[in-house]
Amino acid sequence: MPLPQEMRFVDLKSFGTPEVMAIGRRPLPVPGEGQVLVRAAAIGVNRPDIAQRQGSYPPPKDASPILGLELSGEIVAVGPDVTDHAVGDKVCGLANGGAYAEYCLLPSGQILPFPKGYDAVQAAALPETFFTVWANLFQMAGLTEGETVLIHGGTSGIGTTAIQLARAFGAAVYATAGSPKKCEACERLGAKRAINYRSEDFAEVIRAETGQGVDIILDMIGAAYFERNLASLAKDGCLSIIAFLGGAVAEKINLSPIMVKRLTVTGSTMRPRTTEEKRAIRDDLLAEVWPLLEAGTVAPVVHKVFAFEDVVAAHRLLEDGSHIGKIMLTV
Repeated sequence: MPLPQEMRFVDLKSFGTPEVMAIGRRPLPVPGEGQVLVRAAAIGVNRPDIAQRQGSYPPPKDASPILGLELSGEIVAVGPDVTDHAVGDKVCGLANGGAYAEYCLLPSGQILPFPKGYDAVQAAALPETFFTVWANLFQMAGLTEGETVLIHGGTSGIGTTAIQLARAFGAAVYATAGSPKKCEACERLGAKRAINYRSEDFAEVIRAETGQGVDIILDMIGAAYFERNLASLAKDGCLSIIAFLGGAVAEKINLSPIMVKRLTVTGSTMRPRTTEEKRAIRDDLLAEVWPLLEAGTVAPVVHKVFAFEDVVAAHRLLEDGSHIGKIMLTV
């Protein structure tokens, strides 16, 4: 079947609230070297999408200006040098941009097969959070069996992924969340203890629970939690920062625990990483995590699925913060 000349996409005419998004039409992109064109079946909605919509997370110069970082679907065209994927393959992948559309270009090194038994929605819920958690918690922070980890935002897409992966690889997991219901969800996913940050001080709980602190903290809050994060780490611990939902600038912070406890503070964003770096993460996921997905040891948590046309409502729900797990679109 020949491809259409045009596709629907989410048009961002200006920065602002969810209502600035509308469905538009534009020509299909054409795959170049190292790229495949995927007909989307399902799309993930993520915090970076909100940041881009608001104007605080611009895409790289060589990336599509269209919103969206992950999707699943079927390959319908491949670039001239792509030999490891073929038209007709069902894949999910991490996009550098452009996923909020009926067709999206993906670098061939950033796509993965559907795990056995997975449908399009489940597959599309994987790339953004699994790439992020693997890179920051395992590759950079070096989480290993027998260590302890604190996951902030335990019921976010990142949080639900991190809790399960850390537990699957033999870590003792603590998590923070904002309600008793969310804390219960964290513990069902494998957290040893979930901390309600609205009614408890997580640093005090960690000190009481562990006696010495945790080995690693995966943090998406930033400045608002920085000092308490340092207090919650054990000697030689690592703080891995992946977002700044609580601000990026911390003032009058006591940095002495970094020296006294020999702490490491690190962080990263996924989007600016090179194609080679993302391919290395993809290869690790395929070897280490895909078997866990296929065995049912780990699974994406999907909160709600919206139609592509209801992208405004999907963004409102994500901003509301009442969700547990991923918010998805179907095309």
